[in-house]
Amino acid sequence: MKKNILLFALLFAIVACKNADKKHDGHTNNEPKTLADSLMKDIDDGHMVGMSKIGKLHTTRKEVQRVIDSLSNLPSKSQQSTALYLDQLKAVIKDLDYADFAMDKWMTEFEMDSTVNNMELRISYLADEKLKVNNVKVAMLGSMQKADSLLKAKF
Repeated sequence: MKKNILLFALLFAIVACKNADKKHDGHTNNEPKTLADSLMKDIDDGHMVGMSKIGKLHTTRKEVQRVIDSLSNLPSKSQQSTALYLDQLKAVIKDLDYADFAMDKWMTEFEMDSTVNNMELRISYLADEKLKVNNVKVAMLGSMQKADSLLKAKF
């Protein structure tokens, strides 16, 4: 899985470097020229937003788990008063785990050069992948926001 992440990052870095080398009137021209280029840029942007937050997602998950463990060690009477909060924390752990899983799954299944020789199929594929990566990004950001809210809440 780590090899896939590194390969994916390397491929995007290579594409970015090649695009940076293309100059127009002394300025870098990063504007997409085709619909496929635009979709690929949107996919890359969604992926980069998600991956830039993966460390925070893991840290947040650990913090939520720490709070769950602490609450589970309270005396039973105190546990009763925190039961709803504990359930919310357990639910957000599932959301965080799903978001992490979804990013890994998407990266593993994404094929950058899929249908490169058939522009109609390529555009359809990239449009689907754009939706997928945006859903992953939303799942990541949303689950972290819920977790942060719960961690700041007073029970």
